Amino acid sequence: MISPGKAKGEAIVSKEPIGFYGGIDAKTGIVIEKGHELEGKSVKNKILVFPQGKGSTVGSYVIYGLKKNGVAPVAIVNKETETIVATGVILAGIPCVDGIDIDKIKTGDKLVVDADQAIVEIG
Repeated sequence: MISPGKAKGEAIVSKEPIGFYGGIDAKTGIVIEKGHELEGKSVKNKILVFPQGKGSTVGSYVIYGLKKNGVAPVAIVNKETETIVATGVILAGIPCVDGIDIDKIKTGDKLVVDADQAIVEIG
């Protein structure tokens, strides 16, 4: 468990790392990184699934900003959560789990995340 909590929702999946600073608009929750596979899509009220974060430590504050502005994902699932994402989800109070085989999860899947038990279920 990276950040505690439970959430249910629809998955939005990226096979590539996500950089929050310059990658996601903190006011809208829309992915703005040019050429990213999720460019133009919203993370609001979704379960955001991606391998790991990348980029500037300012990304932690972008995650917090997403939550403050009401456009954050309801949970984050990673293959490996690094410091930027970990700090952000803890600040924002967003449930987060890592060590998950994300290759089995597809955009649109309904997920149940129990970060307290480090469990992610599809269905």
